[in-house]
Amino acid sequence: MSKKDLSRRDFLKGAAGAAGVAAIGMLAGCGSKDPDPTPTPTPDAPKGIYTPGTYTSKAQGAVSTVLVTMTFSADAITDVVLDVSGETASIGQAAAEELKNALMEKQSAEIDAVGGATLTSKAVMEAANKCIQQAKGEIPVEVITSGSAENGPADWLGTEPEVANVDETWDTDFLIVGAGNGGMCAGAYAAKHGVKFRIIEKGTGSARVRSWYGAIDSEDALALGEKPVDRAALRNELKRYSSGKCNLRTFETWITESADMHKFIKDCYAQYAPDAEVAVTVGDEAVWPDTQGFFFPIQEHNWGGTKMNRHAMFQQIIEEEGGVSIDFNTSLVKLEKTGNKVTGVIAQNTETGKYIRINAAKGVLIATGGYPFNPQMMEALDPVGTAVVTSNVAWPTDTGDGIKAGVWAGAAMQKEAAPMLFDRGIVAPGINAGYMTTSTGDKVFPGTEGQFNLGTQPFLKVNRRGERFTNESGTYDQMSYSAFNQPGGVYASIFDSSMPEDVKRFHTIGCSAQTRKGPERQLQKFEEGKNLDQNGRQIAFVADTLEELADKLGFTGKDKETFLATCARYNELYDKQNDEDFGKPAYRLSPLKTAPFYGFWLGAALLTTEQGLLIDEKARVVDETDRAPIEGLFATGDATGGFFVNNYPCVLPGIAMGRTMTFAIKAVKVANGLEG
Repeated sequence: MSKKDLSRRDFLKGAAGAAGVAAIGMLAGCGSKDPDPTPTPTPDAPKGIYTPGTYTSKAQGAVSTVLVTMTFSADAITDVVLDVSGETASIGQAAAEELKNALMEKQSAEIDAVGGATLTSKAVMEAANKCIQQAKGEIPVEVITSGSAENGPADWLGTEPEVANVDETWDTDFLIVGAGNGGMCAGAYAAKHGVKFRIIEKGTGSARVRSWYGAIDSEDALALGEKPVDRAALRNELKRYSSGKCNLRTFETWITESADMHKFIKDCYAQYAPDAEVAVTVGDEAVWPDTQGFFFPIQEHNWGGTKMNRHAMFQQIIEEEGGVSIDFNTSLVKLEKTGNKVTGVIAQNTETGKYIRINAAKGVLIATGGYPFNPQMMEALDPVGTAVVTSNVAWPTDTGDGIKAGVWAGAAMQKEAAPMLFDRGIVAPGINAGYMTTSTGDKVFPGTEGQFNLGTQPFLKVNRRGERFTNESGTYDQMSYSAFNQPGGVYASIFDSSMPEDVKRFHTIGCSAQTRKGPERQLQKFEEGKNLDQNGRQIAFVADTLEELADKLGFTGKDKETFLATCARYNELYDKQNDEDFGKPAYRLSPLKTAPFYGFWLGAALLTTEQGLLIDEKARVVDETDRAPIEGLFATGDATGGFFVNNYPCVLPGIAMGRTMTFAIKAVKVANGLEG
């Protein structure tokens, strides 16, 4: 591979690391010139195979640099320290102990990857192999310096890669880039309709399944007696929510075609997993109380009763009916165009490093997700959202590759951010929201616990000065945005033992309803031994008095006095059943009177970003100059823009996933002439 090819590493940073460095070689021995054929006795050579000491090496993991430090005696590996602090908390970080134990047990870098953490495992093996080679004297000792990000936020787009040599060429009619929720749905639909297609995915497997999705007026919703949705009111609400910046034509595609999307999935389950049953959230369970001022009716669909999740089913359809094997470990590098027409892509096998030209006669579908794991894009395109995030629960391969490739090819991109923020990023006291920099220079969010569902409940929220600062009742992102102007971008949530009754009265909807359906289970997380993050820090607190709780949460001095006064004032408002300070509806006030008392600190949990390539109602990507369709280029899901602007309307759970799969099917239809 040429030096020019190697310069593309930054672009492919989210992909798997390169193979381990080969040994430099051993010095050759010289023959003796002594004429005496009897060899002179020499002392026995030392039995040790290592030069004792501590050695460190690094390799590129799933989303960050992985550091491995190994200590050697003359004959053994005596200690292993892994720094995977920049990897995904629930995946790469969670695999660290198992990987460390395997290295010690095997006394070798030839260990098995931890299931679900393949990229982190490969990086650990690569870096460990280099430590071993250093200890053997086979390669020079590596000098590790703590660095910082090479490029600032303004450089998020960079320059379109130049690929001097292509190693192989594939031909197909329709190329799907990304094996996530949109790509897998598109592949299954293409397979069932006789389309010649391929799917490439830079990860080692398909992305996480979002099992629930929103669809309007599906046959199952109507069968439950649900009245057809007031579509005019729904359109107007989305327009209001986005300040008029959304593309209502794309919204219309979801409204009118999502029921057919649901029918397609239902038919697939009937064939491949007939034991599956769909639960549709409708009626009173789905409605925000009128006093909240939101009109977003919910028709959320969730399949259960079967061990076959949707992606497993789609993959079976893709392989059996489409005759296609998904090309994993294959990363998008750039789009190829002839004139204004996209004719295919250049991709790279992330294991071999080989470049592949994929010609797609009828079109390319970008289904690569958003950019939540690209710090440069986050800081440049969404500084406000970035500033309030504490926990990143997105899919690690979502680094904006498809969005960047589209912009390089002349596509228009949404100008305003639309992050999907959930108010559930629990952290220890004293932790700020926003990026922290690891010892290797990687930027990561500090939270390690993913989503803490209880965070969404509209209990009293206070800042680090002990002050209440907002109406706590609202959509998930509103609480997070309210913290932007607060110290550290975080806040504490406070409640007492009446929590089980309170949350039932609050009647939050969507996934936050899990709390009111199992409040006792949520309280178990405050028990001793269950309230530590992955760094061993206490994150959930219970106390016999509010004063004791204040101490545990880290309030001191004047801030503690303010906190206690705020709690007293909140009890006054509850007794009056009137929030004179911030206007929260009375039914969402709660008392702070009966021990035990509970508290924890929160920021936002980042699920994904919704700021991507602009598309029209037929899933066609439009150009920057005239907003005209770019022939041969389609997009769906989080790689697209124009559907959500400013934020994500999470009072309609499932709308994003419903949109993703509806447009995945639409793209297959339009590109391959399947529209009726």
